[in-house]
Amino acid sequence: MNTFPSAPSRPVSIAALGECMLELQGQAFGQLRQSFGGDTLNTAVYLARCGGANLRVHYATALGDDSLSAGLLERWGAEGVQTGLVQRLPGRLPGLYLIELDEGGERRFHYWRGQAAARSYFDTSTSALEEQADALDALYLSGISLAILPPAGRERALALMARMRAAGKHVAFDNNFRPRLWGSLADARYWYDRAFAASTLALITADDHQALHGLADLETAVTAAQALPVAEIAIKRGALPARVGLNHVWQDVATEAVARVVDTTAAGDSFAAGYLSQRLRGATPAEGAAFGNRLAARVIQHPGALIPRDAMQDLIG
Repeated sequence: MNTFPSAPSRPVSIAALGECMLELQGQAFGQLRQSFGGDTLNTAVYLARCGGANLRVHYATALGDDSLSAGLLERWGAEGVQTGLVQRLPGRLPGLYLIELDEGGERRFHYWRGQAAARSYFDTSTSALEEQADALDALYLSGISLAILPPAGRERALALMARMRAAGKHVAFDNNFRPRLWGSLADARYWYDRAFAASTLALITADDHQALHGLADLETAVTAAQALPVAEIAIKRGALPARVGLNHVWQDVATEAVARVVDTTAAGDSFAAGYLSQRLRGATPAEGAAFGNRLAARVIQHPGALIPRDAMQDLIG
């Protein structure tokens, strides 16, 4: 089964597939701060920050030909994210979302994404990602990546996952589950089952797995996640230790306590980036989870999906 290199001899190349939207933070009809974010884009940015010269991070999505899309590309490039897999669609726009936070840092999202360009990434006969997949070492996508695509696009994404896995490459699937993006639980379960079957690494948020399968409690969800047909599994359990397994050998890795949670946005996305950044360099799953926990603990102490680089500089050197 596909294993991560013990000591990569060259920069490792990974593509993240999904959607980035314009982000507004604040209270409705109050002052709003403008930024950008999206689960796989957040992971791509944190991966680029953590990977340095050892990792080439590409982002695969579709944008419009408008000034907002151009601004997104400029900012991703400034973060070290490669944009050669981005497709520009004339007349289209990126999606938009608003985050409202309560006093405990928990968030409520409002989305305007129905006509977002990212939904049409696979609408052409071939995509930049499919064309350049042979030059990549790894692919990362999420349940949201699949949810925003029409069924034909999902089939293309799954075929790409299977193709890369068969070629001995790493395919990481993050179970980010947003019920409102799916027509039904049965539909979501169908596509998730197929995605896990095409993956070499499953990144699981336990409460999302619980919600997807209607399980009674979090520990039941963890047990169910451990039975997924994937060689490597990393399970996030909130403040409880992360549980990681490679070929069904399991370890618990403690999270890091924080004095105050400001904003839980991108906690899971940053964990995924921290985990992958270490595994792609040859670290063990436990080492990857420890760094993922450390990075996520830092992220939730700042507002927004992407914290300032200098707020995590001591973690990345």
